[in-house]
Amino acid sequence: MKTLQSTLLLLLFVPLIKPAPPTQQDSRITYDYGTDNFEESIFSQDYEDKYLDGKNIKEKETVIIPNEKSLQLQKDEAITPLPPRKENDEMPTCLLCVCLSGSVYCEEVDIDTVPPLPKESAYLYARFNKIKKLTAKDFADIPNLRRLDFTGNLIEDIEDGTFSKLSLLEELSLAENQLLKLPVLPPKLTLFNAKYNKIKSRGIKANAFKKLNNLTFLYLDHNALESVPLNLPESLRVIHLQFNNIASITDDTFCKANDTSYIRDRIEEIRLEGNPVVLGKHPNSFICLKRLPIGSYF
Repeated sequence: MKTLQSTLLLLLFVPLIKPAPPTQQDSRITYDYGTDNFEESIFSQDYEDKYLDGKNIKEKETVIIPNEKSLQLQKDEAITPLPPRKENDEMPTCLLCVCLSGSVYCEEVDIDTVPPLPKESAYLYARFNKIKKLTAKDFADIPNLRRLDFTGNLIEDIEDGTFSKLSLLEELSLAENQLLKLPVLPPKLTLFNAKYNKIKSRGIKANAFKKLNNLTFLYLDHNALESVPLNLPESLRVIHLQFNNIASITDDTFCKANDTSYIRDRIEEIRLEGNPVVLGKHPNSFICLKRLPIGSYF
C-alpha cells in the first residue's frame, strides 16, 4: 500500500520538472560546422551586433583604415603645397626648340625671354624672336657657351654682368635689335656684331674694346655713332662702321700720331661709307694702314 502511494506521488510531480535551457556558450559549441565556417559565423555575429544595430547607425558605411604611408602623404600635402606650374614646365626648351650636340636652335618661335638652357649648351641661336631684355640669370649656370646669336629680336636693355661669367664666349651677335648702348663684353670674343641698332657714341665706354685682345671682327654699321670707338684692339682685321653719323676722325683713330714707324698690319678692311666724314681731309689718319678705308674722300 505504501509502495502504491509513492508511485502515485512520483507520477504527479514528474510533469512539473522541466530541463534547464542550454547556455549561449553551449549552443555555439554544439554547432555542427567545420572550423572555418564556425569562425566566420562568430565574426559575422559580432559584426552584426556592433555595427548593424538599427538603433545606433543610420545605414551601412564603408570603413577605410589608412595605413602609415598614406597618412604621411596626406600630412606632406597639407604642409607643403605643390609649386605653381610654369610655362617652361609644360613646354621644355628642347621641345620648343631643337637641341643637338650642345647646340640649341630657338629661331622664329616667338619667345620673349631666354629659355632655360641645358647646362652643356655651347651654342644658342635665338634669332628672330621677341626677346626684349637679357639678364645675368639667363646664362648664370651655362659656363660653356661659345656662341650667342640674338639677331632680329627687340632687345632694348642688357643687364650689367649678363656676360660676366661667360669666359669661353667667342661670338656674340646682337644685330637688328633696339640697343642704345653696349654691355660689358666678355674677354675672349673674336666676333662682335651689333649692326642695325640705335647705338650712339655715348653708349660705348672708352675702354669697351681695349682688353678684347682676341677680337677679330667688329660690326657696328647702321647705328647712330658720331665717332669711331676708342682704343680698338690690335687684333682687329675687319671693322664695319658704315652708315652712322661719324663726321670726323683723328690721327689716333686707327694709328699713333706720335709714332710714324707704327704699322697696323692686321687690318684688312675698314668701311666708313655712308658717313658725313670726308676721308680726304684726314690723310694722316691712315698712314699706318696697308689698305685705305672704304668711304668718301671728296
